[in-house]
Amino acid sequence: MQDFIPGLELCRLFYVEAVKPVLDAHFPGLAYSAALIGPGSEVLGFDTPMSTDHHWGPRLMLFLAEDEADAYRARITGALAHGLPYEFRGYSTHFGPPDPEDAGTRLLQTVTEGPVDHRVEIHTVRSFFKDYLGVDPYEPIAARVWLTLPQQRLLSVVKGAVYHDGLGSGGLEAVRARFAYYPRDVWLYMLAAQWQRIGQEEHLMGRCGYAGDEVGSALIGARLVRDVMMLCFLMRRQYAPYPKWFGTAFRQLEGCGELYPALMAALAAAAWQERERWLVAAYEFVAAMHNALGVTPPLEAKVSPFHNRPFRVIHGERFSDAIRAAVADESLRSFAPVGAVDQFSDSTDLCVRPDRCARLQSLY
Repeated sequence: MQDFIPGLELCRLFYVEAVKPVLDAHFPGLAYSAALIGPGSEVLGFDTPMSTDHHWGPRLMLFLAEDEADAYRARITGALAHGLPYEFRGYSTHFGPPDPEDAGTRLLQTVTEGPVDHRVEIHTVRSFFKDYLGVDPYEPIAARVWLTLPQQRLLSVVKGAVYHDGLGSGGLEAVRARFAYYPRDVWLYMLAAQWQRIGQEEHLMGRCGYAGDEVGSALIGARLVRDVMMLCFLMRRQYAPYPKWFGTAFRQLEGCGELYPALMAALAAAAWQERERWLVAAYEFVAAMHNALGVTPPLEAKVSPFHNRPFRVIHGERFSDAIRAAVADESLRSFAPVGAVDQFSDSTDLCVRPDRCARLQSLY
């Protein structure tokens, strides 16, 4: 069995050693960019040997100029079909047909003759971003549009790798830089919305437990753990991945590793009082993180009772109100504090479809 090579490195080698020589021989002087972005665990650097069982293998994306893509697409695809090796670094370069019973999954398939059915995809920068994000990357992007772009998709266009960028000043890297993170006011609005979520439920965890409902308390506690984690992604100005890699990516956030044990303990707690103890530690940790951002005047970073009830909370609405006051865009300040699509929905069927997400712009 071949040694596992992480996908980003495998595809870099595939470009340098297999694809580029074919392009140089058949299309000398052609301007293009070569990259691996978009869907796939390897794009985020989280692939493992298990990842090789679907859609994984030596593959690449080529981006051509708008006025040359149609003329070269079929020619490049054909040249690679007949010029690529059947195997690269122990992996087949030929992908079998999409499996209609498994969401169109394509698996590597060993062949020894005939053209290679490769996965070197041909795009333009505009066509890819319009299809994958639902926006024209060269046009202004309104705040309400930013709020309906799923973070997993944003993350997977700024992660990955660009192996060659030959399209000039308006090329792939320039567009990726535009999506590096949210504009400041959008970011502040999302921060405020995330604190609002915490403020709305932090006392309910204890209330359920006090009433004898430890299942309800644990469920709300788990929601609060996730909300704290999402808040950390926002404060570190990093897009959060979808659930499969959420915890993995969280552990890589700068300065958040020491928070992980408290969150684990909160999730493992059998009684609400123990759960509250660890959530309190998490609240005070992220409150200190907030003050370090300097986006508002310093706020009290210690918990206190929820009115006259025996529940300790950070009063997340204090942070939400202060951050909203710092938003310069009046239209954003007028939006209901529901946050962006990932903050109020975890529906896969919604977040994988840019056209469906776009309909949510009416919320704002």
